[in-house]
Amino acid sequence: MTQSHSSQFALLRQRRFAPFFATQFLGAANDNVFKYAFTLLVTYHAAQFTTLAPALAVNLIAAVFILPFLLFSATSGQLADKFDKARLMQLVKAAEVAIMLLGAVGLWRHSFALLLGCTFLMGLHSTLFGPVKYAYLPQVLKGGEIVGGNGLVEMGTFVAILIGTIAAGTLVEAGPNGHLYAAALCVVLAVAGLATSLAIPKGRPSDPQLRIDWNPVRVTWATVLVARRERAVFLSLLGISWLWFFGAVFLTQFPQFAQQTLGGAPAVATLLLAVFSIGIGLGSLLCEKMSRGQVEIGLVPFGSIGMTVFTIDLYFAVQGLPVASAQGAAQFLAHTPHWRVLADLALLSMFAGFYSVPLYALIQTRGLASHKARIIAANNILNSLFLILAAALSALALGPLGLSIPQLFLLTALLNMLVAIYIFTLVPEFLLRFLSWLLVSVAYRMDKRGVERIPADGAALIVANHVSFVDALVLMAASPRPIRFVMDVGIFRIPVMSWLFRQAKAIPIASAKADPALMERAFERVSEELRDGQLVCIFPEGRITDNGEMYPFRPGITRILERDPVPVVPVALQGLWGSFFSRDGGAAMTRPFRRGLFSRIGINVGTLVAPATAGPEVLQTQVASLRGDWR
Repeated sequence: MTQSHSSQFALLRQRRFAPFFATQFLGAANDNVFKYAFTLLVTYHAAQFTTLAPALAVNLIAAVFILPFLLFSATSGQLADKFDKARLMQLVKAAEVAIMLLGAVGLWRHSFALLLGCTFLMGLHSTLFGPVKYAYLPQVLKGGEIVGGNGLVEMGTFVAILIGTIAAGTLVEAGPNGHLYAAALCVVLAVAGLATSLAIPKGRPSDPQLRIDWNPVRVTWATVLVARRERAVFLSLLGISWLWFFGAVFLTQFPQFAQQTLGGAPAVATLLLAVFSIGIGLGSLLCEKMSRGQVEIGLVPFGSIGMTVFTIDLYFAVQGLPVASAQGAAQFLAHTPHWRVLADLALLSMFAGFYSVPLYALIQTRGLASHKARIIAANNILNSLFLILAAALSALALGPLGLSIPQLFLLTALLNMLVAIYIFTLVPEFLLRFLSWLLVSVAYRMDKRGVERIPADGAALIVANHVSFVDALVLMAASPRPIRFVMDVGIFRIPVMSWLFRQAKAIPIASAKADPALMERAFERVSEELRDGQLVCIFPEGRITDNGEMYPFRPGITRILERDPVPVVPVALQGLWGSFFSRDGGAAMTRPFRRGLFSRIGINVGTLVAPATAGPEVLQTQVASLRGDWR
């Protein structure tokens, strides 16, 4: 655990990652200095910039920034797959310097139209950078570094947002020339980002023969179709896009929320954004520890639940607050009830970090290698649609519908709950991984050995001893890939769980004596899954042990391998005998205090066995040896 966590920060000392991280960090900071300074100026000094109502101007800024993501993401994904990724990042950073020089003129002249145009161009800059960024990471990071690297990028992004928003708020309030100070900082950050980008090592093209299609409509649709090839990946993109919807509702409304609901000056709006950013950064970093270095999508439902719970509490936290007029950050913090508001913001954003990092890691690890940038481009397209929807919902809710900002937040929390239920219904793998993650993180402490021997891709047959009713969940928690479990039909038909098992493509089986037709269908399903390149797990004993010892492995293994000769992964489950879910001392799940929380369990994965030598007796001997004396 410690080693994995240390390696996460060790990336910051390596040239393959550090210059890229610095470039990304400076770009995110610059985005937010510019956008937030612009937003604060039209919120608190609207008359100097525009005749539009502040609420309309703020949502217009958000929509204009997002528009390039919708129009040009597909094209940028093609460019990132075709060309050297480092060179593309350097060109984008050079363009950022020019855009910021133009933005400085807009701030100097108080030109709303020019600043809005620069907002569009900064959105275009981010549109071009995003696919390159997330396609570059899988090329330079090893399998065990993907979660940690993504966590660092997410943490760095939101620390940059924090620094950018604090800097923008401080400079705007620095006096009559505050807008000029902000303009100067934007130019400095853009130049620094260009300088760090020059040190990024070359990033090889993913598909150098790709022919660029410049038709934005056609290529956008084609890009979305590429992302849809892998259902879990596409729904992960939808999940990320929903997070951007959720976050945009909050981030866009913070200046108005601070001013109208909390009676705060710009410093209070900056404080809210700072707390929100720290929360997401902390959640992103904690993902490495909580997921034990692997892509743990079980954290996604956990994050979604927290986002809903603490957003609902935020609504109640602001009810009946005494509202002062234009109070500064110190005055705001002096009122104890305001600490609940800040705690809710910190916690809901921390859970958003738990939600986002595994989804980004999943699309990088499961997406087609030759299409990584185009899949990220599809993500940006969907993100932009959801962000525009967020701006539209906010404008509708705060305008014609007459909702207050806290009521808008409450509506978003309820929508988040419905979206989560919908996504987890479509892809039960998220929910099953959540249950398995809870089991091994709350009920048990799991020692894992040899898990890296589970093949990262391609078909394989996992064979394991059968100790308890949660063996499948334990294996699922340890495996970096989904597993198709062959399970006794009696367990498969347990009420409520049956639906989950079906959605997870578990394969029910019965003995030839009990139901020969079902047994034949089970073997057919196993063959289909193996030929589709999936991991299939069987418990060859055919029953859960009732004495702690292993029963003889049945000959079904031989039948499977004769038809589909795939590598076999022997796995030993340890420490589950005597647990609440085992049959030690009688029926399972009838004596709740049989073992305490955080009991130690283990999983020991052996070396792959060739199908030609993987007979039942050989495999039983290997599993028994892996298990040892630890029952």
